[in-house]
Amino acid sequence: MIKADVVVIGGAVMGAAVAFWLKKMQPGIDVLVVERDPSFAQASTALAAAGIRQQFSNPVNVEISRYGIQFIKNFPDHLGLDVGIPDLALRENGYLFLTRTAEGLQTLTDLASLQRDHGAATEILSPQDTAARFPWLNTDDLTGASFGPRDEGFFDNMGLLSGLRAAARQLGARFVTDTVTGLTVTAGRISGVTLGQGGHVACAAAVNAAGPRAAQILRMAGLDIAIEPRKRTVFVIDAPNARIPHSPLMIDRDYWIRPEHQQWITATVPSDDGPCDAEDFEPDLHLWEEVIWPALWHRAPGFDAVKVIRHWVGHYAYNTLDQNAVLGPHPALPNLYLINGFSGHGLQQAPAVGRGIAEHLLTGRWQSLDLSDLSVERMLEGRPFAEKAVV
Repeated sequence: MIKADVVVIGGAVMGAAVAFWLKKMQPGIDVLVVERDPSFAQASTALAAAGIRQQFSNPVNVEISRYGIQFIKNFPDHLGLDVGIPDLALRENGYLFLTRTAEGLQTLTDLASLQRDHGAATEILSPQDTAARFPWLNTDDLTGASFGPRDEGFFDNMGLLSGLRAAARQLGARFVTDTVTGLTVTAGRISGVTLGQGGHVACAAAVNAAGPRAAQILRMAGLDIAIEPRKRTVFVIDAPNARIPHSPLMIDRDYWIRPEHQQWITATVPSDDGPCDAEDFEPDLHLWEEVIWPALWHRAPGFDAVKVIRHWVGHYAYNTLDQNAVLGPHPALPNLYLINGFSGHGLQQAPAVGRGIAEHLLTGRWQSLDLSDLSVERMLEGRPFAEKAVV
């Protein structure tokens, strides 16, 4: 019989982060990471926009990203090993949130104060300030904006994943390619995980890091959670009259957009947004012509001539209760840990929450950061801990 102290279900950035921190904190622990597709072709990690920001509405999310940006900036030092990745190519272009209403400006102003209290550098810009700093934008209909001039931007998402996996391996974590097909429950605890090819794995604890498939894993133990896959179609576009590689990631009412070298990537939330099948990666191509491009051309006249170069589809692990992470042990199965439901901002949170899950699993409580507001209990009680700044 195969045995492990901890089985981590899902080997993308969340699973890799948990495995890395477990082995770093307790070298003798036996960690087995199970990943169904090591190419990560459809993993949320690989298909993310790879941004990091401090501009959140909850202090805990600001603190999580404050840790994340330092981890990314000092990636090799944090790993403490030679894994062949010198840095994560961070570009601190910032995030720019635009608003068109007095109410929206007041919200951004209040949030900027909260963010600065936790170490962020968020600035509130008037329409005139916005136009002066970003002269390629049409600001006539804006009431203001918030901007993070440092510690915000984009980075190498696959570099983060590769580095965490390589470091976890060097520390002794085992990685297998297989599909989890069942969970064994004995006396109110997870006692084993069944693999499609590898058979039964006895374990002392399990971690659900299955991304958009988190609820599928929980249902194997007779449980459920309000997390579902939601589809996002991302377009890579070329605009010859708008080559602005220093632009921030901009969030306007109907879309977000950021530079990717001399091109751009952009997406929107469909008006009929709802759950999709975990295997549905069919693009919603109409969103470019019908939603994104008209709004983008209005905001930036340089996008008058645009060509879609390519597109891809990724899935959010969408928490339908409050669009926030779900972290920690499940009350019904206290040795089953959840690291799920990030609703689009998981990649940047992986360094901190992976550490948090490892600390809780090893010590029975939150240590470096108090992540209790993101507990599984709130989900079961229907008690939202809402994040307003979901992109």
